[in-house]
Amino acid sequence: MVDPCYTPTGMAAEPLRFPNLVTGFDRSPEHAARAALYTRYTQYEWNQNSIKNYNESDAKRNFSERVRNDIMRMLRETDEIGTQGQRDSGRRIGERITDTTFWRNEVSIEMERLVSTCEKLNDTRRQLERAIAGIEGPLHIVQECLYHREKRQGLEQVHDAVEQSLLKEVAILRECQDKFRNMLEKVRQQSKNCRATQHELESDMRNKEYSLGIDNMCHQLNNFSKGLQFYAGIERYDPSVCDTERWAAASAATLQRSQSERAKAVQMLSDAENLVNVSATEIWDQWSNTNSSFTRRIAETIEIKNKLQLHLHKVQQEMFDVEKTLELLNKAIEDKLQPLRVAHTRLQARTNRPHLEKCRDEAQNRLVKECCDLQETMETLRSKIATAEGTHQTLLGVRAGLEADLRNKSTTLFIDRDQCMGLRRGYPVTAAIKA
Repeated sequence: MVDPCYTPTGMAAEPLRFPNLVTGFDRSPEHAARAALYTRYTQYEWNQNSIKNYNESDAKRNFSERVRNDIMRMLRETDEIGTQGQRDSGRRIGERITDTTFWRNEVSIEMERLVSTCEKLNDTRRQLERAIAGIEGPLHIVQECLYHREKRQGLEQVHDAVEQSLLKEVAILRECQDKFRNMLEKVRQQSKNCRATQHELESDMRNKEYSLGIDNMCHQLNNFSKGLQFYAGIERYDPSVCDTERWAAASAATLQRSQSERAKAVQMLSDAENLVNVSATEIWDQWSNTNSSFTRRIAETIEIKNKLQLHLHKVQQEMFDVEKTLELLNKAIEDKLQPLRVAHTRLQARTNRPHLEKCRDEAQNRLVKECCDLQETMETLRSKIATAEGTHQTLLGVRAGLEADLRNKSTTLFIDRDQCMGLRRGYPVTAAIKA
């Protein structure tokens, strides 16, 4: 068991044994005698055998040399094929790296532009939201003005130019709000589309970056690189999903979609800016027109109020004159009472004359005529008093109407000049929309 060449019994082969002329005599005497007395080959055969060996050696050597030369040529060719193949593969990988880098740069530039456009869309979206919220202030003010003007009294509740301007301003503000909301919805939808396109660009750029990393690593590999391994059957495995043309067409299509979405976004930005400017101008113009209408209406109201005050002063003066006239008429009637008493007393006294002395003389006729004239005069004065009193009552009604109209005008002036214009002076319309 210690012998390293130990072989179990029954498994060892019999060793070769060559014939021995000395020892073979004992085993086969006839054969041993023949071998000692007779030769096997002649000298010629021996020489020919040597020549044959020489020729065969030369032939085999020449054949071996040709084979060796072929092998060396094949080695050089295979080395050249391997080197050329590796060089061509490296060159193709380098070209692929150049193409991928080009498209990666194009995608990166387009993504930067798209991100900038998305930021502008977000700014526009915030501006539209501020504009919608900013219109609430002017709209509230206009509605407050309409609410305050509902407090006008009497005939002052007229559908004047101011109210028409206020209603038109409310319509314009609400219309602008609707336009802003529609544009805001479009901007939000376009922002979503741009973000989706940006996601595609980012995914494409990540894939190209990953592919560039792999290709750069492959381009740097050589025969002395570490980690080289054999992968059986890898050359028969084709993981490709498209060819070069489809790959380039896909990258170009992605860029084209991004450029199209960006062009739509730029157009939408321009439309939104124009809408904001036009709406702000329209709102400001209507705001100014309403203020001008308020100013004209206030001036008209002040003028009418001044005229009413003048007429009221004249009416009051006329009432004062009528009252003085009434006093004069009453005094005139009182002044007629004493002469009438005298005339009545005279007539009463003359009724006491005896017999024929009671004649209708001129004195009697004159006394009677005096009494009639005084009574007629007093009746006329009383009718004039009634007429003056009626005129006085009429003037009282006119004065009450003028005073009520003046109160209404004062209320209207307070509403238009103090309340409405006080609200409208302190609100910057365009600043609220364009902020």
